[in-house]
Amino acid sequence: MRTVLNAVSDAAILACTDVIRTLRPHILPEDVLPQVKEMQASGYRLVYLTADEDPSKAVAFAGFRQKQTLHSGKFIYIDDLATLPEYRGKGYASLLLQHIRELTLAEGLTILQLDSGHALWPAHKLYHQQGFYISAHHFTQKLA
Repeated sequence: MRTVLNAVSDAAILACTDVIRTLRPHILPEDVLPQVKEMQASGYRLVYLTADEDPSKAVAFAGFRQKQTLHSGKFIYIDDLATLPEYRGKGYASLLLQHIRELTLAEGLTILQLDSGHALWPAHKLYHQQGFYISAHHFTQKLA
């Protein structure tokens, strides 16, 4: 049976390096631990799943936090969600989403949000299957 694990210790965070870098390849391996720990200090939570056949190998992760906006009030925002390519389509991401949904409700919140890259159609299919809908476009402008 798969169990969602909390990445709190340095060892657990480091175990997630490969799957984190699958989604965020711009982060250098040596920067994963300090960046995650800095984000955790401001409320970021990291959960992960290991391979069915190898409990030492993290194959999927999600990073999320509680946010509050005038538009939505308090809600959980999923910053990151990824599965190693060879483990996709096997239910890992669905289990992580279910876990975060349960945490959201347990915290007395009723809104769960995430953004997804425009071209990530397989992920979009999963999100729709999980009950998410497209509510807005997200715009970004890089300065300097």
